[in-house]
Amino acid sequence: MAGQKEQNFKNHARLDPAFHGFLTLMGLAMLIGAITYVVQEPGWVSAAHLLTVIWVIALQFKVRLYALKVQDRLIRLEERLRLAQILPESLRGRIGELSEAQLIGLRFASDGELAGLAQRALEEQLGAKQIKEAVRHWRPDYWRV
Repeated sequence: MAGQKEQNFKNHARLDPAFHGFLTLMGLAMLIGAITYVVQEPGWVSAAHLLTVIWVIALQFKVRLYALKVQDRLIRLEERLRLAQILPESLRGRIGELSEAQLIGLRFASDGELAGLAQRALEEQLGAKQIKEAVRHWRPDYWRV
């Protein structure tokens, strides 16, 4: 993508300012306020307010986890299709043996090193982090948040 800085293992993780900054700080501020309200004005209303804030924070994180799970499923599908096109015939039959974590790690490998890295991941049971560390020619993923 134009205007994006070059991505590599050290800087590939992304934060969403709206979620990781604003919403998290707002949730923390609301929680502190609700706890203060319970301490200063004990009763059903303040307790209900605190429970509502806890529910909203839990909901916020569950929604975030659902979005990440959808992204993981799409990455799995995308990488299986990519592997089916790029891998030699001898390795194509083993695509199903790759774990979700391995597929997620392999998405950063360039087409030229994908076959070797996939074979190594299968033989050595590499995890996503180990695969990403082994990538020499990084294929950026600017869409994942």
